[in-house]
Amino acid sequence: MVAKPADGPHELPPSYGSSRQPQEPSTNAVAEPSECERITLSDGRVLVLREIYAGDVAALQRGFASLSPEEVRMRFLHPMTELPEEFATQLCDLDPASSIALVLVDPPGTPEREIRAVARAYIDPTTLSAEFALVVQRQFTGQGIGTRLMKHLIDACRARGAVEIWGDVLLENGAMLALCLELGFVRHAMFHDPGMVQLRMPLTPG
Repeated sequence: MVAKPADGPHELPPSYGSSRQPQEPSTNAVAEPSECERITLSDGRVLVLREIYAGDVAALQRGFASLSPEEVRMRFLHPMTELPEEFATQLCDLDPASSIALVLVDPPGTPEREIRAVARAYIDPTTLSAEFALVVQRQFTGQGIGTRLMKHLIDACRARGAVEIWGDVLLENGAMLALCLELGFVRHAMFHDPGMVQLRMPLTPG
């Protein structure tokens, strides 16, 4: 899945979500969020599915470092060789009123934990339309991880009152297109950018 490019390397387009307003530093450590579920992969490894939180900055940076240049291009639509700490912090410390990010991360106790996949959405407070983005490390593709993350993300958006979910996808990203169409998204041409399509799906109340 790809997101619209930002004007600068640290500016967040809507699909990244909105970070919190700067606050005074807290002396209390932020607890890791509760696990939604644990997923056992085909090789026996276990990943934890949960919401992202402010303590995930290093794990997110390590996960980004494991992406290939092609995966980065698919996700961000422009070259990035690293994920600076300031930008990673914005991606982790979200405003829960409008932003959701779900991750698959190595379980607690794993040395040098990495975030292996991220699904995120920004819900426009005026239109209640949720723009989504998804990235899964290539070594974990083909095991239903993207589908599982997207289903959780769709449920979370619906629970927060979103009336539709949408995203822009590169035409060459066949795996993402197939995943979304299987989930019920409808494909729309983007005449101003023939290399991309827009996928949209209404969210009926659960």
